Amino acid sequence: MTQYKAPLDDLRFALYDVLGAEQKLTALQGGDGHTRDLLDAVLEEAGKLSEQVLAPTNASGDEEGCHFDKATQTVTTPKGFKEAFRQFAEGGWAGLTMAEHFGGQALPNVLGTATTELFQSGNLSWSLYPLLSEGACHALEQHGDEWQRERFLKPIVEGRWTGTMCLTEPQAGSDLGLLKTRAEPTANNTYKITGTKIFISAGDHDLTENIVHLVLARLPDAPAGSRGISMFIVSKFHLNDDGSLAARNAVAAGAIEHKMGLRGSATCVMNFDAAEGYLIGQPHKGLAAMFTMMNAARLAVGVQGLALSERALQNSLNYARERLQSRALSGPVFPDKPADNLLVQPDVRRMLLTQRAIVEGSRALLLYTALQTDIEARASDEAARKQAGELVAFLIPIAKGVVTELAQESTKEALQVYGGHGYIAENGVEQFVRDARIITLYEGTTGIQAADLLGRKILQLQGVGLKLFLKDIGAFCQQQAGNAALAHLIGPLAAATQQWGELTLKLAQRIQSNPEELGAAANDYLYYSGYIALAYMWARIAAAAESSSQPEAFKQAKRDTARFYFARILPRHTMHLAGVEAGLASLPTVV
Repeated sequence: MTQYKAPLDDLRFALYDVLGAEQKLTALQGGDGHTRDLLDAVLEEAGKLSEQVLAPTNASGDEEGCHFDKATQTVTTPKGFKEAFRQFAEGGWAGLTMAEHFGGQALPNVLGTATTELFQSGNLSWSLYPLLSEGACHALEQHGDEWQRERFLKPIVEGRWTGTMCLTEPQAGSDLGLLKTRAEPTANNTYKITGTKIFISAGDHDLTENIVHLVLARLPDAPAGSRGISMFIVSKFHLNDDGSLAARNAVAAGAIEHKMGLRGSATCVMNFDAAEGYLIGQPHKGLAAMFTMMNAARLAVGVQGLALSERALQNSLNYARERLQSRALSGPVFPDKPADNLLVQPDVRRMLLTQRAIVEGSRALLLYTALQTDIEARASDEAARKQAGELVAFLIPIAKGVVTELAQESTKEALQVYGGHGYIAENGVEQFVRDARIITLYEGTTGIQAADLLGRKILQLQGVGLKLFLKDIGAFCQQQAGNAALAHLIGPLAAATQQWGELTLKLAQRIQSNPEELGAAANDYLYYSGYIALAYMWARIAAAAESSSQPEAFKQAKRDTARFYFARILPRHTMHLAGVEAGLASLPTVV
């Protein structure tokens, strides 16, 4: 059985020492009260909820899974999930970052990202139920009419209802232009939604009294392809004029998927049989509302990678400290014991340091990105808001694509530390490996993130976000140029950053000559970018360690891991550079 301890010291260090979150947040509009005292109090309570309520349901929820009743077409969640959600809702967590106007607490997004990590580390399957609600809330807030926000958004913020995203269909996965779900207008300004959606997380459950589905569908006059998609609100229950629940709407789960991981999360086939729905946003403009949900979800999925990696690291490190097996190559380190522990083996330390480098570098990158969303939303200066938004757009595919892929490596290394014991279910670590497999797939596969980064964020948007990020790195390198303690990091980082800009320009020219080169280079370019972005985070972590008030052992661990990252992990970017440069010629057509 695995254990979990909320990493509050590491979170505080990343927020305050590395990113200067308190100073940045209090300088924003409405940020006067967003002091360290408040943020710390919220983190403490989130840590308690995760450790004491969510973490104990993680293994049992995986073992039990969800139950589907074919007769009633309803889903029951594992034991303990409903009580956990009740405490979550009563604590106000569902509306932590939502506007006060809708019943939320209007706290910063970066704090919401930090608490999301804690909840997801506690129980990732459980965390998907409120997670999908967050994306639905953003879509309703930005694209819904006022009456829609009053009727559907407020109960979600209160934690009485949850929301879903109903996009995928059997014949239409990432290519939403192929979707067939129909929306027929009626005389009373509602629509009859008919079709089948698959892979719908939290499509049905017993945690709340109602579920609000945001559904992509086509109007009768819709043009073909993705330009003909509209978005609709479909409530599980019809509503009375006062907002209370009435009869069941014609939407129900047809089945739940049997999955290799996230077994406590209900992934449903949802059938809409002329279900009553309401148009959200403009006709044929559903993709704009969808991307509002998708960007929030993609950042949250990146946090899932971090959350799984953190819990896997905690347990593999504890196991390595306690497991006695063999002796150090240079002779016994603990001669009074029957064997030395696993930490005396250099390769075990390599695996653990790899995990730590992934975890703490990813945390800094994700919080950095989330902090930009706060600047985008609340900065008083319009130019600052615009630049922050451009940075977020650029970093989202890296934060989702690379962090989730590295979570595969991190959980795999944890399993390797355990050896054969890791393969046994009762020890718990194999669950992290299974749970982690999906996070590179949903909300857009790694290939889709790569295509988004190179095709849209670099080529279509002319690399504006990359230029801002490179400028940020350049300013940091210049600031630290005289810091002898960081010389072994700043030189390689500055060189990699310059190469990044040069490579991007050359690649853009190559793609202009042959568009197929984009698909040939995108995956390697994503990884290449990710390793350099994480190097920047690790250089900032090392710099923060020099001035932090944390204990010396804590700071030395940061220095050591930064050195490890630059020596052992950053060089991987040269391999991906070779992949980018190999180009389309290295990919023969396979018949």
